[in-house]
Amino acid sequence: MPAGRAAASGSVRDRTPRRLPHVGAMERLRQRRDFLAAAGGASAPTAGFVVQERQRGDGGPARVGFTVSKKVGGAVERNRVRRQLREIVRLSAATGLHAGSDYVVVGRRAALGLPFGRLAEDFTGALKRLEKGRQGAPRSKGEAKSSTSPQASSGDQGRS
Repeated sequence: MPAGRAAASGSVRDRTPRRLPHVGAMERLRQRRDFLAAAGGASAPTAGFVVQERQRGDGGPARVGFTVSKKVGGAVERNRVRRQLREIVRLSAATGLHAGSDYVVVGRRAALGLPFGRLAEDFTGALKRLEKGRQGAPRSKGEAKSSTSPQASSGDQGRS
């Protein structure tokens, strides 16, 4: 087939680059204890997924893990969600992920119906919310419970 005809065919194969460039240094989470540790950190929920973050404290590259439960659907649907989430993280790894942190992205069933662009925007927004929380003063669980409003505590005192 002449070179001109192949280029003019307009097939997806002709328009798709063979290999996308590598973006940022990123490692994968693989051990259960790392996933559990990230679950104990900050989280940012979106419609299609939840992003969980744990700061390791070292200056190493960001590590990312992906999980999609059987509640999302069968193996085909779970793998589709996982592939989309991996691609979103890969594309935004250079700009959004904080070095020295572990991230876990938990896929939700709603991700199947959302367009890729919306998922990418949600991921960027979730990272911004995590960054905002990182810059704020970290609160312990004891501080969160003691910061109840005076109205709620006065209502409890009146009852015997």
